[in-house]
Amino acid sequence: MLAALLTTLCLAQQVPAGPTADSHRREVEAWRAERLARLRGEGGWLSLAGLYWLKPGANRFGADRANDLVLPARVPARAGSFRLESGRVTVEALPGTPLMLAGKPITRAELRSDAAGDPDVVALGDLTMQVIARGERLGIRVKDPQSPARQGFKGLSWFPVRPDYKVSARFVPHPAPVSIAVPTVIGTTETMPSPGSALFELGGQSMRLDPVLEPGEARLFFIFRDATSGRSTYGGGRFLYADPPKEKHGSIVLDFNKAYSPPCAFTPYATCPLPPAQNRLPIAIEAGEKAPAPAAGAGHH
Repeated sequence: MLAALLTTLCLAQQVPAGPTADSHRREVEAWRAERLARLRGEGGWLSLAGLYWLKPGANRFGADRANDLVLPARVPARAGSFRLESGRVTVEALPGTPLMLAGKPITRAELRSDAAGDPDVVALGDLTMQVIARGERLGIRVKDPQSPARQGFKGLSWFPVRPDYKVSARFVPHPAPVSIAVPTVIGTTETMPSPGSALFELGGQSMRLDPVLEPGEARLFFIFRDATSGRSTYGGGRFLYADPPKEKHGSIVLDFNKAYSPPCAFTPYATCPLPPAQNRLPIAIEAGEKAPAPAAGAGHH
């Protein structure tokens, strides 16, 4: 009996202990602190201060309200223009406008959009502007570290960390490449590749979520809504990332304690994807980020 007990104790010491509830809570809290820091950072989503869809030809920008792109009063009244011709965007500065691109002053330059994931960023003082492509439309996204949304930000609120909302899901890959239709907050639909489905149990029910893949991103991106959406959480759904399975037919971890609100919960100038039809869950997932408090500076351009 004693020998058997000693053997059991030795084996127990050789097997690493699993993550405890305390270590999981500390991990989630550290992740949430990083999430908050990214959001409120100088170039974070709270700094979005404008989204302007370009028309063919010249689109003037500056502080004067007669411009097509109306910027804060601390920039020149008439600073320059973005010219859209044949699907290409060129920025042109008026004399005396201190436009910068990649750390160098410019007077004229053709700009890459974010379609390839690496847009050119034009700086005018502490403002930045870049071209975004959404379907057939091209627009200019303006970021301002002094934006009302950033200055009026009231912080984030979360559900308490619960280990039972960290679930193991069986990942079932699609036998052939699959793309799914993902609606967006601006009324368009994007087609995004989906590598498979995640099957799991939650609240005593069988659930399924289909992730998508973003360009250059290996992690699985889940866009979902549940019975808390529009009540205690943001009405447009929430985001969650998960590492891909180590084996083709392996398992993945879905930690809903790390589910968070999309950028459009904080700014009217984001172009967020919304949950596809199959990712609308009938249960209430009371985990992760709650709906944010209303921010200052609401309004659309």
